[in-house]
Amino acid sequence: MRRRHFMLSAPLLAAPSLVRAQSWPPGRVTLVVPFPAGAATDLGARIYAERLTSIWGQPVVVENKGGGNGIPAADYVARAKPDGLTIFVTSAMTQVVNPAIYDNLPYDPMESFAPISRLGTSPFVLLVDKNSPFKTAAELTAKLKAEPGKHNYGAGALPARVASELYKAAAGVEVVYVAYKSNPQAIPDLQSGLLTFMMIDTVNAKIAIDRGALKGLLLTDTERYAALPDLPTAAEAGLPDVLLTTWTAFYTTRGTPPEIVARINADIRKAAASPEVAARLDSAGWAPKLTSPAELDAFQRSEKERWGRIIRNANMKVE
Repeated sequence: MRRRHFMLSAPLLAAPSLVRAQSWPPGRVTLVVPFPAGAATDLGARIYAERLTSIWGQPVVVENKGGGNGIPAADYVARAKPDGLTIFVTSAMTQVVNPAIYDNLPYDPMESFAPISRLGTSPFVLLVDKNSPFKTAAELTAKLKAEPGKHNYGAGALPARVASELYKAAAGVEVVYVAYKSNPQAIPDLQSGLLTFMMIDTVNAKIAIDRGALKGLLLTDTERYAALPDLPTAAEAGLPDVLLTTWTAFYTTRGTPPEIVARINADIRKAAASPEVAARLDSAGWAPKLTSPAELDAFQRSEKERWGRIIRNANMKVE
């Protein structure tokens, strides 16, 4: 009997890793968000979770681990099994702000995570109560200058505090910082008059402005925001140096096989391409700006220097 010989082709030799990526995920996927429910990052994560559940045929759930400036949530993901089933949906806070404020973090923003994709960017809005007498940023600045140290601003997430400190420095005003667990929790105090102003991302700012609770005086960007077309840019408001944009991105635990990271990246793009998802993200103020894992890695490194410089100049400390 003749012996038959078979030659394995290159695609067949690569089959194990391809099969692993194609059959992933084997079960539930958890999106860990370092903010309470209702925060901007949480809203975006839930939109993606719903669509990814359909794409993967497995439940995708959002787990909120708010508090501690995102440190507990980041540490949790850093210690997770590197199988891609635990995904960190986070912001500039854990990745570039915390390293500039804390000397000893239990995680390394650059080494503990495998970058997947940036999701979107969001400038900040300078907000006052709807009944506030201030109609422009210039009027607010004049009042703060006339009464140094007599007014408060609030911030929950650290990026919002950084944006507020940037405004303080550019405007040359002295204002007292009041800490909150999240940005939305500060809004009632802004409405009651305990706070004079606050700066939050466009996602939550748009929600507050649309329901008539607050009014915006300035956008920390060089171009107007399509969803809030009447809001002046920093330059138009007379403060051209008040430019800052926060961002949200997907990461997973370092050591996750690259083919799984690539699979997640591809499916995030597929989710964002859905007209329904795109419309929901746009209405929420999250215009998708997706990247490759390598592009996110390079972006984070550049952002670390940018945010760090602002924080050092403001001499920010954690209280």
